[in-house]
Amino acid sequence: MVQPSFSRSRLILRLGLLVLTSMIGFGSAHAETAASSETGIRFVQIATGPTAGTYFPVGGLIANAISNPPGSRPCERGGSCGVPGLIAVAQSTNGSMANLASLAAGTVDLGMSQADLAYWAYHGTGVYKGKEPQSKLRGIAMLYSESIHLVARKDARITSVADLKGKRVSVGEEGSGTLVDAMLVLEAYGLRKTDIKPEYTRPSSAADALIQGKIDAFFFVAGAPVSAVTALTNEGLATLVPLSGPPAHALAQQYPFLLVSTIPADTYEGVPETPTLSVGALLVCSADAPDELVYGITAAIFHPNTRPLFAKGHPAANKIALETASTGLGIPLHAGAARYYDGQKGASATNPTQ
Repeated sequence: MVQPSFSRSRLILRLGLLVLTSMIGFGSAHAETAASSETGIRFVQIATGPTAGTYFPVGGLIANAISNPPGSRPCERGGSCGVPGLIAVAQSTNGSMANLASLAAGTVDLGMSQADLAYWAYHGTGVYKGKEPQSKLRGIAMLYSESIHLVARKDARITSVADLKGKRVSVGEEGSGTLVDAMLVLEAYGLRKTDIKPEYTRPSSAADALIQGKIDAFFFVAGAPVSAVTALTNEGLATLVPLSGPPAHALAQQYPFLLVSTIPADTYEGVPETPTLSVGALLVCSADAPDELVYGITAAIFHPNTRPLFAKGHPAANKIALETASTGLGIPLHAGAARYYDGQKGASATNPTQ
């Protein structure tokens, strides 16, 4: 996809400022209604994650792909293939749990979430046990797999999860999927929270704290490579700790959304292939989202012209593929997304060369 022209970029900026101004006084739902009635433009907010992670840049690419403001060059002429009249904005958040809460409250339109948390939120189990199930939670696409990173300072002498005992470890901030998965990993390897000195910080803050010697290691769940980790390994300051052996396999057997996987060698400079666990990253919404809107968003994400945008934008975004988009969700597909995928299957059956 051709990057937005200068005039289109200015238009998006102006309209983005308009929606932000509207949100201050009326809240997101009211801002969308007002903007739509007065200008014919629909604003969509995508809840993503911390800026140092993967959700935020990938969410920004998705926002670009699905946006199609008035005056955009036609799709067939190299312009936007997004939803006509749509302006999407990616918002930095604390991560999956915060995004699911915002969706349930109706303060955002789309969100990114780990598959495990979406599954538990929908069913009211796991970390959501005792809470009312988010029965209206719906999947749009499984985007890519996220790896559980356990990053350790090189001089901290941490080569296994067991070595975390007594160490200062950032387990992720409150409201993040990282925190949930870090607790699962510690428990699987026989460690309790009291066995470590836990910190609850954002990935970027955790990376800074590791550089300053304030912590010894940190967990981070994201699609590799992650900028915060890359910066550390490029300077030779950190390495990855493997999640392997019976505890990792037991976790994968206990939780079907967890997969035994590896982070390939040299994904991070000088770091060998590292066994770990992974979980799917989903794009989710509410069942109340209009079918036509979700159909259009799904079609824009998987339009052939969108592929170059994702490929050039981020390695994780480059993994977004139609073949795996409706798998591993753990929650129902939104009707609009399901209609798109059904149509693609029908087209492939009619023309096997597609």
